[in-house]
Formats: sequence, C-alpha cells, structure tokens
Amino acid sequence: MLATLLEFMPLVLFASVCAVLMLGYPVALALAGTALAFAGLGWALQSMGVPVPFEPRMMTAMPNRLYGIMTNQTLLAVPLFVLMGVLLEKSRVAETLLDAMAFGALRGGLGVAVVLVGMLLAASTGIVGATVVTMGLLSLPTMLKRGYSPALATGTICATGTLGQIIPPSIALVLLGDVLSNAYQQAQLAMGVWSPKTLSVGDLFIGALVPGLLLVVAYISYLLVVAWLKPSVAPPADREALKAELGHTGSIWPLLLKGLLPPVLLIVAVLGSILGGFATPTEASAVGAFGALLLAAANRRLSIAMLREVVRSTAQVTSMVFLILIGAALFSLVFRAYGGEELVTHMFEAMPGGVTGATIVVMLVIFLLGFILDFIEITFVVVPIVGPVLLAMGIDPIWLGIMIAVNLQTSFLTPPFGFALFYLRGVTPQSVPTSAIYRGVVPFIVLQLLMLLALSLFPSLATWLPSVV
Repeated sequence: MLATLLEFMPLVLFASVCAVLMLGYPVALALAGTALAFAGLGWALQSMGVPVPFEPRMMTAMPNRLYGIMTNQTLLAVPLFVLMGVLLEKSRVAETLLDAMAFGALRGGLGVAVVLVGMLLAASTGIVGATVVTMGLLSLPTMLKRGYSPALATGTICATGTLGQIIPPSIALVLLGDVLSNAYQQAQLAMGVWSPKTLSVGDLFIGALVPGLLLVVAYISYLLVVAWLKPSVAPPADREALKAELGHTGSIWPLLLKGLLPPVLLIVAVLGSILGGFATPTEASAVGAFGALLLAAANRRLSIAMLREVVRSTAQVTSMVFLILIGAALFSLVFRAYGGEELVTHMFEAMPGGVTGATIVVMLVIFLLGFILDFIEITFVVVPIVGPVLLAMGIDPIWLGIMIAVNLQTSFLTPPFGFALFYLRGVTPQSVPTSAIYRGVVPFIVLQLLMLLALSLFPSLATWLPSVV
C-alpha cells in the first residue's frame, strides 16, 4: 500500500493543492506552501531510508527559475495590458460605446449591441471579470427596462463577458503563450529533436481571431433568430423614445463616432502592430496603455485620483499574477522531482484512443477544474504538466492553446460554478432569480461546445491564419 502511494506521489501532490485551494487559501501560498511541504516530506522520507522516488537536486534550479520569471520579456505585457484595461474601464469608454450602439428599432438590436460592445470591451480589457461586471452594470438595467427577458439579457451579458478569454489581446492568451512556449521546448527535448519553429504570444493572438469572431457571429445570429421567433423576449425599441434620447438632431452618427471610433482605433493599433510585424505583443501592450491614457484624457476622465486608483489596481493584479507564477514554478519543480512528468507520460500512453483519447481527457479535466480554479491557476499548474506530453505526441501548440482558451471560456459559463455567473450575480438586481441566469447561459454554452467541436474537426480554424501571417 505504501509503495503504491509513493509511486503516485505526484498525483497526491496535485490533489493536495486542489484541496488547499478549495479550503480558501490564497493561490500563490497554496501552491508554494504545499510544494515545500511535499519537498520536505520527500527529503525526510529519504533520510529515514524510505525508497521514495524524489530527486532533491532538482530544487537547486529554483533560483534560476525565479530569475527567469522576473526577467521574462513576454510577461512584461501583463501589467501593460492590465493598465490598458483598467484605464478604459475607469474612463467609461464602454458606457459611451453602449450608448452609441444600443439605438435602433431592430428586434434584438440592443442584444446585438451588447455583444458588439462586449466584444470590443473584452478586446480592450482582456479580463473576464471586468467585462462581465462592467456590462452587467451598464447594459442589464437598460435591457430589462426595454422588455428583454431576464434570462436572455443575463445570458447574453455572461456569454459576452467570457469573450475576454479568447478575443485578443487577452491576458489569458499572453500567459498561455508563455507557458506553452516553455512546454514546446520541453517536448522537443523529450523527443530529442530541434526545430526552428517556435511559439509566441503573437501566434496565439492570430490563431484566436477566427474562433473568436465566429463565436461573436454565432451569438448575434442566435439573438436575431430568438428575437424573430419570440419578439416578446427581445422587443424593438420605441421609435419616439429613441428620438427623445438622441436629442434635437435626431442623428445617431455624432454619438456613434464619439463612442465607437476611439476604442476601435486603439484595438486596431494594438492588434495591427502585432499582425503587421511592427511590434511584439509586449511593445504593442505599451502602445495600448498609452492609447488608453489618451482616451481617458480625451473623455475628460483623467485626474490624479483616477490615476492613483488605476495604478493601484494594476499593481494588485500584476502582483497576484507574478506571485502565482513563483508558486507555480516551485510546484512544477517538486512535481518533476517526484517523477511527475514520467508518470503523466505513461498514463497518457496507456490511454485508449492514443492522442485523441489523451486530449479528450485533458480537456475534460481542465473543464472541471475551471469550476474551482481561475484561468491563471490552471495555466500555471495544469498546462505545464500536460502540455509537454501532449505536444510531444504531435499536437500543434497553437491549436492546443486555442482549445484550452475556448474550453475554459465554456467552463466559466457553465452552471452552477461558472465564474462568470458569480460575477454577474453580484451586480444583478434581486428581482432577477439565479435560475434565470442559469437558463439564459445554456444556449450560449451549446454554441461554445459547437465551437470546440468545430476546432476539433477543423484544426485549421486556429492554425491557418498564423501560418499565413
């Protein structure tokens, strides 16, 4: 019994980390603390003569790992993209944008506007929680006031908010790109081959464009079909009310240009500089942060108090990410010291279905872990474990990264534990029952599962554009 337990110590370590996280301890401390406890346990058992498969010399790589994290140029994009997102949120660009696009007597027009604004906001902030909360505060009261079904309104906002997971420049893709790049190098070493092909964050950004836009089109198509079949759940706006809101000019164009043009130009500048090869994602993030600063000044929202709040929020998020990175690096070292990579490799090779079976199991595990862990924890804890093994089996790293991102996006939307549901519930009036939110997201979950199926059957949806660019 003891020999079997010692053989599966890497899995015990992983289960222990999940248990500590579910007890409510901070992620970074849970990762580092549990890893150090298991490292001490391995050293103590070996000193007592117990044949535990633990290699303590691997722990000497920790200083180099930490130095590599703090000097990683790719990860420098994280605080800059966070700064850009917080600036846009505080400068109320989304509020002006929604006012500009929510007009029109089209059935379901307000829902379509929410999806489009949410897409632009997701591309601007790259943070799921910020997008869901912002869209919930801005658009939910208007949608309910105009007669939208609570289920359809909340489902639309939740689904749109999770687009921040896949629409570039997403922070999730920045972190995934860095982790998968390291996993790709490990896979090449494991196979004993070297290839000039590398994986960058820009590759994931480009690969995510087609799936992300297809999801947006699917959401809009669903809303238009529902509004056509059931006009009562998504009624058109009253024409007289629209004229009153537009003012004496009766024209939407001035408001549309003011609200839509600046954020679109900012996103085009960020993504265009990456796609055109003019800038790396890190350099583009600096362009985005500076552009967001100019937008805040143009909207007359820039002040010392606002800047202080923005810098504080950015520092908090960045500190959290890098602390988790350090904890995850320690966890990864201890996991490998116990022979975790070899154990996972043998388990995957023994699975029925080969590469397909292993991929399905990994996607299912990540989907379930999305109920209890945020994307940062999953990216730094799970992906470094399974990534090198799957990539060594011949899976394309860009396709794998996009599949993980869409999978987590679906997980964050799935009742009863989806993070997006919790975010929206916190800003939803008590008159809207939780059951309405759960019912509303079901059609969007189906659409995202269909997207996962499409990516599985047609990997070129994620890999074609990066190969061309």
